[in-house]
Amino acid sequence: MLMLRAKEKGKKEEISSLLSYHKKIKPKLASRLKDFSEVREKDWFYELCFCLCTPQSKARRCDIAVSMLRERDFMNKSFNPSKCLIRNVRFHNHKAKYLMELKEKFPMIKDNVREAKQKKTDPKELREFLVNNVKGISYKEASHFLRNIGFRGLAILDRHILRNMLRYGAVDNLPKTLTKKEYLRLENEIKEFSKKVGIDMDELDLLFWSMETGEIFK
Repeated sequence: MLMLRAKEKGKKEEISSLLSYHKKIKPKLASRLKDFSEVREKDWFYELCFCLCTPQSKARRCDIAVSMLRERDFMNKSFNPSKCLIRNVRFHNHKAKYLMELKEKFPMIKDNVREAKQKKTDPKELREFLVNNVKGISYKEASHFLRNIGFRGLAILDRHILRNMLRYGAVDNLPKTLTKKEYLRLENEIKEFSKKVGIDMDELDLLFWSMETGEIFK
């Protein structure tokens, strides 16, 4: 019983610290989310390239790779993107193939995203479309892309977020693999935790990222 009480006390102290940190950087979080809402349509392609590169790779290194793709005008020119990825992105050959396939499909993807924005479609529907139509994209990457171009209310369940969900008691345990069923379950759990602590879920993602890396990136 004493151990249980100590554990509960520890969680409360951790959450209190989380709330204090959130209050401190809230303006920066709000500003970053505003930046995402203002991403121009012409940049959507490279945002999706970035998210497709991120699995098991560092975000900053992926950003360098995508900057190289942008400089070489990958969207409009025909070349194998592997050389831009090789030093920065893990599994660069596989992901290069995904990027080339993405480029072929992107006009259709762009039309669907534009329509969803205009009609204010539930982003979950658009996420399903992306998962089903973009090779190499899972629920995490699709959620990440949609957040980065202004959609809200989707959980980006990468290792940073999952680790902090466990740390702050949003979940009691984590699954070994993230199936669709488990992803959606954990997304609901973090939504409930967000309501409980009074931190917007989209801010919570950036907050956890900042705590893990020391910066607010994307």
